[in-house]
Amino acid sequence: MNVKVVIPARYDSSRLPGKMLMTIQGKPIIGYVIERVVGAGVNISDIYVATDSDEIVGLINSYDSDINTVLTCKSHQSGTDRINEVAKKMGWSPEQIVVNVQGDEPLISTTLIRKIIGFSKEDSLFDIKTATAKIKTYEELINPNVVKCVFNNYRNALYFSRSAIPNARDDKNNISRARKHIGIYSYTVRSLSQFCSYNESELESLEKLEQLRALDNGMSIGVFDFSGDVYPGIDTIEDFDFVKQVITGDS
Repeated sequence: MNVKVVIPARYDSSRLPGKMLMTIQGKPIIGYVIERVVGAGVNISDIYVATDSDEIVGLINSYDSDINTVLTCKSHQSGTDRINEVAKKMGWSPEQIVVNVQGDEPLISTTLIRKIIGFSKEDSLFDIKTATAKIKTYEELINPNVVKCVFNNYRNALYFSRSAIPNARDDKNNISRARKHIGIYSYTVRSLSQFCSYNESELESLEKLEQLRALDNGMSIGVFDFSGDVYPGIDTIEDFDFVKQVITGDS
């Protein structure tokens, strides 16, 4: 069974509306994401763009008419809900593996995509799979915009937070176990449907972290450590300028 990759692409981003229509060297930012997914070995026929915008559908079709586009409900609160709608519309089986790749991350690593696909196929112990990377500085650890993850010896996520966790009481500069969460997910359609059946949880509301809904409801999240480069997604015009600089090579 081939893995399906769904790329949620919401038009009305709260911090940078219409960012999915922005281009770099004439190519939409989601076009770069699609190229990275293809570069990871995923067949074009297994890639789906889930969007709430006719404009984005038109943009994708003009970029590559072979890409599957699915127009989804505008009222979805998250990309996960959008992906769940795609799974239902496509009639995928409960055991179908689906990978969630964010549409605003044009610099996402092809190796990261390959690794989460491999992790998804090899390990069926977890309801949801995701990735982390080592935190390299204390400043990164205390930055609330960097989501931290603590997991146990069995790679089972214990908690995600914007706060500094784990907090080394005797030496604040000890960041040996500090990890940041990478926003890529994998699940079966069954687990995806289960997750979307729950209401927003209390911890999710407090931290503004969707993955806490899964932990609050007893779902397991498996984690693997990724050692490659991790670039930020595009949430602000400054992020866009940085990504553009990396892609074009301008300094």
